[in-house]
Formats: sequence, structure tokens, C-alpha cells
Amino acid sequence: QVQVVESGGGLVQAGGSLRLSCAASGSIMGIKTMGWYRQAPGKQRELVARVSSGGGTDYADSVKGRFTNSRDSAKNRVYLQMNSLKPEDTAVYYCNAAVRSWGSLEYRDYWGQGTQVTVSS
Repeated sequence: QVQVVESGGGLVQAGGSLRLSCAASGSIMGIKTMGWYRQAPGKQRELVARVSSGGGTDYADSVKGRFTNSRDSAKNRVYLQMNSLKPEDTAVYYCNAAVRSWGSLEYRDYWGQGTQVTVSS
């Protein structure tokens, strides 16, 4: 009943920018947090940025000062503005949302399908 869909990935030169977008939809009672994870080839999935319902923001050390995560709670959307991109940012980026659906007693994690970000030298 709940879907999470992200978009906005692509191929850019080092130093360029991309803006990712994620929307949660369906039978949603509330969302506790929304954020972004990424997985590079041969590596574990890692946290990139996350904004809670209270407005607190967590960033990976590797992206601080370059990436900005923002949440539009009224529209159940989150955006990731990525500036000064580096080749090491190349990965599949996944949107994550902790959602309480109507009929559920607890929050559950939902994941988007992933969007590829490739940064060339």
C-alpha cells in the first residue's frame, strides 16, 4: 500500500551537480524520517543524508558541505541537492522512508528502486 519512488540520477562531470527527488505515496498515516543511502560497486550500502520529522539532519562525513537534504513533509517528499560531485560519489542512490501506514501499529522501512549517479573525471 506504500510506495517510495526516487528519480534524478544521471551522468555528470566532476564538479557538477545533480538533484535527486523522492516521493512516498499510498496509505500513509505518518512518516518519521526520510533520507538517502548509496551503494557503490562491491561496497556496502551506506547512509548519505537523513532528515527526521523533528528537523534534525544527519550527513555522512564524506558529503558534508557538498550535499543538502531537504524534506517537504506536507508532500511526503525529500530532495538531495548534490554539488561539487566527485568520482567517488558514483553509486546507486536509494531513498528510504520510515512510514506508518493506516492499519499498522508501528513504523516500517520502505525503499525506492534506486537511481544511478555516475561522476566522471
